[in-house]
Amino acid sequence: MNILKRLLFLLMFTMVLCQTSAQEIIKLYDDEQDYLEVVENLSLDNESSDGLIRKVISPSIEMYSPEEINTFRPAVIICPGGGYSVIVYKGEGVTTAKKLAANGVVAFVLKYRLPDPSSDSSTMIPLQDAQKAIKIVRENASEWNINPDKIGIMGFSAGGHLASTLATHYDPVINNPEGTNLRPDFQILVYPVISMSDSLTHMGSRTQLLGENPDPDQIIQYSSEWQVTKDTPPAYITHAADDNVVDVDNSIFYFEQLRHHQVPVEMHIYPKGNHGFIFKQESWIDPLFLWMKSSEIL
Repeated sequence: MNILKRLLFLLMFTMVLCQTSAQEIIKLYDDEQDYLEVVENLSLDNESSDGLIRKVISPSIEMYSPEEINTFRPAVIICPGGGYSVIVYKGEGVTTAKKLAANGVVAFVLKYRLPDPSSDSSTMIPLQDAQKAIKIVRENASEWNINPDKIGIMGFSAGGHLASTLATHYDPVINNPEGTNLRPDFQILVYPVISMSDSLTHMGSRTQLLGENPDPDQIIQYSSEWQVTKDTPPAYITHAADDNVVDVDNSIFYFEQLRHHQVPVEMHIYPKGNHGFIFKQESWIDPLFLWMKSSEIL
């Protein structure tokens, strides 16, 4: 009987995920001249059959909403990982968005521009796209049945670095004449790259973002653990202790800085699972929903 109930539950859960489809893809920029100058040699977005995006020329957010929305819901902008060299768009982005939508969250998958390590001018473009995404979501909250005070950022691996960068660098680096609030209301980080320091960073992500020989000031600027203030948004962090790609100390150091600045933070560290454990452990997301409920986000 227990096996039968479990099979029925999995079938119903799969049906819910399948019913939750993308309602809309929203381009981040109306005028391509606003952002194309720093992405030379790119002419087309490039998505492969394995769900990875390797080139982005037209950044966007893809929206997934609950089937029934009769009240204003929280929203999460998802930054998939990929070491700032690719975007794990389907595996970390779309799959997670469907799970969030099935649990009452309006989810957006961010297709952000990837930096060119040979160009100093491209370092800031992922942050620009993340800021633009939250600007669009907040300005359209009423139309999309979103609570404008419950808009969060979520990131995996290098996407976690982008998410934590937005959470600690929300002063505008984009055109924002309306003065829209670009600070996320909360942050969700999954096996995140946090630091750019030599001893802690994921070197591939750092090289892609900052180049081979970054300036020491730039390393500090993009090390999120050193950018925490009392105004940094509340955080949920999860990681595996045996992660051999992104050292779990990235999450631990960030947790410590948040705690010392009296920023509410919850962290779940699994003893095993390595990098990308979400692909093997279906239940990883359950504690996240409990945190969202206990934090009165859901």
